[in-house]
Amino acid sequence: MMRLIRHVLPLLLCAALLLPAACGEQAADAYLALIPAAEAGETLILPAYPVPDHVLLLLQTAQNEIGYTEERSGFTKYGDWAGDPTAEWCAEFLCWCVHRVDTEHHAQLLDRVYPNYSGTNTGRNWFLREGRYIARTGFVPSWGSQWYKGASGPMEKNSYIPQPGDWVFLTDNADCDTSHVALVEYCTRDESGRVLVHVIEGNNVTKPAPQSVARNVYPLDYWKILGYGTVYDLADIALRFGNKGVKVKALQQALVAAGLLDPQYTTGQYGAITEEAIRTVQRMSGIAESGIANHETQMALNAMAAGASAP
Repeated sequence: MMRLIRHVLPLLLCAALLLPAACGEQAADAYLALIPAAEAGETLILPAYPVPDHVLLLLQTAQNEIGYTEERSGFTKYGDWAGDPTAEWCAEFLCWCVHRVDTEHHAQLLDRVYPNYSGTNTGRNWFLREGRYIARTGFVPSWGSQWYKGASGPMEKNSYIPQPGDWVFLTDNADCDTSHVALVEYCTRDESGRVLVHVIEGNNVTKPAPQSVARNVYPLDYWKILGYGTVYDLADIALRFGNKGVKVKALQQALVAAGLLDPQYTTGQYGAITEEAIRTVQRMSGIAESGIANHETQMALNAMAAGASAP
């Protein structure tokens, strides 16, 4: 889909002048050198945050795989590496790329920055536990509503423009289980103002067989997009009984700072003791007692914690 077209060169030169303010001059040059020119009528959307070195390496690794095609038997080197040579391999492809970056550049990304997985929902849930997941609609089932860090209101639907290196999770069913995953390469805006997410992906079963590693484009508001596993921690989320992960542990640490939780309960698991402490915050703040740490409750708790730690 991508073509190197002469009239887009001024756009890239302009982008090279603007991007250093966010990313640093060297990172800007390295990123712009990696991505192809935009289609006619599309404008490159510059990353809002610095593009880390490990993302540049991951993008380059994935780009080098474009064109790789599974064998007639369904065999791929990605599935073989993951332990199932003929598996459906969209996740295996991305994890293999991360592993290659680790191996070739002595990085430690797999299971730390990106998940190593193959099962439905496993990758999305890993990002949720790590506190780096943004739902396209601003709402995560079994968790709750999301908001951008420091924001006074909830996240608007289709408001997050994914960053290079994010993983986009898609669904094909009404249960909203993840059925596909792709790597965000860059984003553009077309002449109508619509945002387009450009990805590198493998095993897109909506395409004709045999399956290959290829570039693809999804509209930002595409209904099949569930959300993004993000490079940066950019959003907070409502927390409730049964949730676990980095966000829960941060909530418990705030409860400790406010004097409402014993430090031994900073486990990262939202259980009955954490729920009762949140009810205490709600009672003290005049918030309806639900035991759910929603946006209003977390703001009240953060104010309590800040006041308790002030001189």
